[in-house]
Amino acid sequence: TRIYLEIELKMVRGRKMEIVSFLLLQIVVVAMAANVTYDHRALVINGKRKILISGSIHYPRSTPEMWPDLIQKSKDGGLDVIETYVFWNGHEPHKNKYNFEGRYDLVKFVKLVAKAGLYVHLRIGPYACAEWNYGGFPVWLHFIPGIKFRTDNEPFKAEMQRFTAKIVDLMKQERLYASQGGPIILSQVENEYGNVDSSYGAAGKIYMKWSASMALSLDTGVPWNMCQQGDAPDPIINTCNGFYCDQFTPNSNNKPKMWTENWSGWFLGFGDPTPYRPVEDLAFAVAIFYQRSGTFQNYYMYHGGTNFERTSGGPLISTSYDYDAPIDEYGLVRQPKWGHLRDLHKAIKLCEDALLATDPTVTSLGSNLVASEYKTSSGSCAAFLANIGTVSDATVTFNGNSYHLPAWSISILPDCKNVAFNTAKINAATESTTFARQALKPNADSSEELGSQWSYIKEPIGISKADAFVKPGLLEQINTTADESDYLWYSLRMDIKGDETFLDEGSKAVLHVQSIGQVVYAFINGKLAGSGNGKQKISLDIPINLVTGKNTIDLLSVTVGLANYGAFFDLFGAGITGPVTLKSAKSGSSIDLSSQQWTYQVGLKGEDTDLGSGDSSEWVSKSPLPTMQPLIWYKTTFDAPSGSDPVAIDFTGTGKGIAWVNGQSIGRYWPTSIARNGGCTDSCNYRGSYSSNKCLKNCGKPSQTLYHVPRSWIKPSGNTLVLLEEMGGDPTEISFATKQTGSSLCLTVSQSHPAPVDSWASDLKILNRTSPVLSLKCPVSTHVITDINFASFGTPTGTCGSFSHGRCNGPRSLSIVRKACVGSRSCKVEVSTRVFGDPCRSLAKSLAVEASCS
Repeated sequence: TRIYLEIELKMVRGRKMEIVSFLLLQIVVVAMAANVTYDHRALVINGKRKILISGSIHYPRSTPEMWPDLIQKSKDGGLDVIETYVFWNGHEPHKNKYNFEGRYDLVKFVKLVAKAGLYVHLRIGPYACAEWNYGGFPVWLHFIPGIKFRTDNEPFKAEMQRFTAKIVDLMKQERLYASQGGPIILSQVENEYGNVDSSYGAAGKIYMKWSASMALSLDTGVPWNMCQQGDAPDPIINTCNGFYCDQFTPNSNNKPKMWTENWSGWFLGFGDPTPYRPVEDLAFAVAIFYQRSGTFQNYYMYHGGTNFERTSGGPLISTSYDYDAPIDEYGLVRQPKWGHLRDLHKAIKLCEDALLATDPTVTSLGSNLVASEYKTSSGSCAAFLANIGTVSDATVTFNGNSYHLPAWSISILPDCKNVAFNTAKINAATESTTFARQALKPNADSSEELGSQWSYIKEPIGISKADAFVKPGLLEQINTTADESDYLWYSLRMDIKGDETFLDEGSKAVLHVQSIGQVVYAFINGKLAGSGNGKQKISLDIPINLVTGKNTIDLLSVTVGLANYGAFFDLFGAGITGPVTLKSAKSGSSIDLSSQQWTYQVGLKGEDTDLGSGDSSEWVSKSPLPTMQPLIWYKTTFDAPSGSDPVAIDFTGTGKGIAWVNGQSIGRYWPTSIARNGGCTDSCNYRGSYSSNKCLKNCGKPSQTLYHVPRSWIKPSGNTLVLLEEMGGDPTEISFATKQTGSSLCLTVSQSHPAPVDSWASDLKILNRTSPVLSLKCPVSTHVITDINFASFGTPTGTCGSFSHGRCNGPRSLSIVRKACVGSRSCKVEVSTRVFGDPCRSLAKSLAVEASCS
């Protein structure tokens, strides 16, 4: 009895301790909980207005192993907030079957952001756009009876509310809203609906108001926003998306000016040149937004990442979603973009107290010259001086002092006297990046031996699966495949009599095929006769040889991502919609094949047998390896490339297809998709308004040859690579490429550059130097500066890799910089005549340096 009493006493004490622990936890959670509201100037957290700088990172476009480093680099770059969409089709690929694992572990991603001490803006949507397949909607939605997307339609609203509530409930269960002590300070419902709502008429307005009401009913304890929705009802905050949002005004005097998408570059499409956005212009857009009373700005994207699997939308969006973001597709900082923006963020934060305490006094300083001064009764003062002219630099007088303003630039004065930052004057060094090629099979001595290390399976041409079916006429592809595969076979058998004109000696029949996208291959009697591709329309006229008797026409239609944007984008079709005709080249007579009995097959046989995993027993290892033939599956094994640098596969030599590494799909590859020739320039003038076609490179070259393979997907040895080569190529030509950074550093700093923003203390006093400084630092922690390849104080010309001396050059420039830098990982050199002497007294001078790190 005594033993039982002791046990019971211990249990009671244990329960008491559990209760005490639980109560203590609740007290801690309540203490950590944040009250997030807003007023006309800013988001207000725990009663204090905040200047917030945000960046988009889409969790499925990288891997969980990459997330901590990406988040830390974002924090180091000066971000306060990480913004992400929620991807419905990734989380619910089949109705009521959810996926919150791996790259779709949203809870883990949000908790990692919180661990780094950053906030989260959760854009639930659930429409995302994002150049993501079907805009983020699961395709099964399309097949719900009576459904109409994004309008006053009960079936759609029921599904949208169910999923939105699912995400909100998940966040609440994990206590991730700021009102619960978590990092989520803002949520978004819908997305850019105001761009298209007029197409939906009155029903669109009803739907928009319903969306707002539905979101508010979920009681998250934090504000909601709608982007690009000028009539968003109170208390929803309407926000701006675009390359510039300084002219944006919220729809209520009680709402803050917020910018949810500042496009840091632009997306890449197959067949397009690569767009990029100069950092001087991006910094200008950010600075003028805060100058004109903005208080929340988000970079779309801060890290773009990769469209793994079949997630890219468009159609024809590339597998790379690099976006010219400050952190590149591989997780490396892009310099000088990352560093220049970091300095901008520091300068803006030095102005925070003044910016949030009052509205600005705006003064014209001349044509296209504007000063905005934020001055408080307590003595705080911050100013922005803007030259919005696109041609001429200017010298202006402000508060009795003279300031030089390059064209299309803004200077930030945290104390209304001294310049901490100018958007056109970069203090961050350019870091070289290179792809070092490594052979996939380094021990193969000949092409024959290389081929013997691959195995293959030939995908059947035409109908090969038991679930094929016959229908009269030509079927639209998405309604037929439900996007379970990129591939749909259209097959027709026909008998040709010996006296028909299609067999005229010396001429060929012409097969005419019309498709609404995106790729078509035409096979006649098992042989490839022709192909074509296009975004919305393909029209092919293919000369073909027919034989007397039975002939088979097999048309393979291939999607390359489903539409993701526009009014009624969910109804944009794909596939061969016709007409399909056969015409005699000699007589001109034709027959329309469109309405005949076609046999259909969804997907490929190899997809059904999961050849992408590499586990099948059907692989053939026999020489010679068949190459340059359509529809062949290839497999090989490989060891991980040496080192720890990010890994890509260079698919040069192949045609088009899908690739898997250890069963993980790295996405679609298409190195034979060539960018158009026109529109690229050697350099891009950052001055003046940016557009997605302003700054282009890589014209006339493959849009994408390098495809990211996350290191976490690769084992040290014994890895499996599988390709589905649909077009025809030689897999033995592919190679690894590891992305290496920082072997050389380049920077030009003029005497008119502001001193480094780090020379300012938090109390707005300038510490240490007031002269401009050229700073270099090898990005790899184990590297040091081994040589100075070029240094000139005077009037140097050129850019990184092609610097040259101008008419004026300080003779001791090279020796001074070498003495200061060689042998150290980092160095600082004051840009002044005190250090270098004055080689040309009447001229403005700069210091240009190119250094090597190893």
